[in-house]
Amino acid sequence: MLEILKAVVYGIVEGITEWLPVSSTGHMILLEEVMPMKVSQEFWNMFLVVVQLGAILAVVLLFWNQIFPLHRNRRRQIRIDWDIVNLWGKILVACIPAGIVGVLFDDWLEEHLYNFWVVAIMLILVGIVFIVVENRNRGARPRICSTEDLDYRVALLIGVFQLAAAVFPGTSRSGATIIGALMLGVSRTVAAEFTFYLAIPVMFGASLLKLLSFGLTFTSMELSILLTGMVVSFVVSVVVIRFLMGYIKKHDFKVFGWYRIILGGLVLLYFGVLA
Repeated sequence: MLEILKAVVYGIVEGITEWLPVSSTGHMILLEEVMPMKVSQEFWNMFLVVVQLGAILAVVLLFWNQIFPLHRNRRRQIRIDWDIVNLWGKILVACIPAGIVGVLFDDWLEEHLYNFWVVAIMLILVGIVFIVVENRNRGARPRICSTEDLDYRVALLIGVFQLAAAVFPGTSRSGATIIGALMLGVSRTVAAEFTFYLAIPVMFGASLLKLLSFGLTFTSMELSILLTGMVVSFVVSVVVIRFLMGYIKKHDFKVFGWYRIILGGLVLLYFGVLA
């Protein structure tokens, strides 16, 4: 029962931090330092990735009409929305850089970079970049105000920024892509939406690889932990995504930059000095 309660906490943290640009993986690694689960290392490595599927399903639910290309017209005939098909083309192009690195170097990155030092440093660095970019963009009018205005070149460049999150835990996948989009002249709303869409193939692909690597044989406790974390992260994600989309219509991302800097400093202080 204690491990199930821990899974609830992990699901809450995942649901909140997956979409806010503060690094979900970084928070999960830090949480594991202070509240470890009594599971095998192989299961933990898989859980850290697959629990994100619950959060991804929240995106599918909330943005279904924007991402599903088949619709019925007034005559109940199924038609293809080619704008959405084109959007998926941009999403897949943006996923190429991180996908290649993830397939080739995932195990090496996990072994060498998934620690509190890297997490803390990247929390601070990306937080500083957020503040700098938002200050630079103050008063500027974005060039790209809808996903239709995104071209394939911009999508690929956003994907290159996403690559940083695939390599360095603590960067934040959403944080890296949002920063990249803002620097390329994309509005905050479109940057956030495109970030959500990018998560769908990235996380489904990463989860599939982890499940195949772990194997599909679970103990009853392992299955309970995994499903609990996924369900909780789904519910929390629905709330957080709705909050974020409302928040960024009136505010910038600097508050998340300051949060990252403060959290990174506390992590360095606790694990580097006090622990």
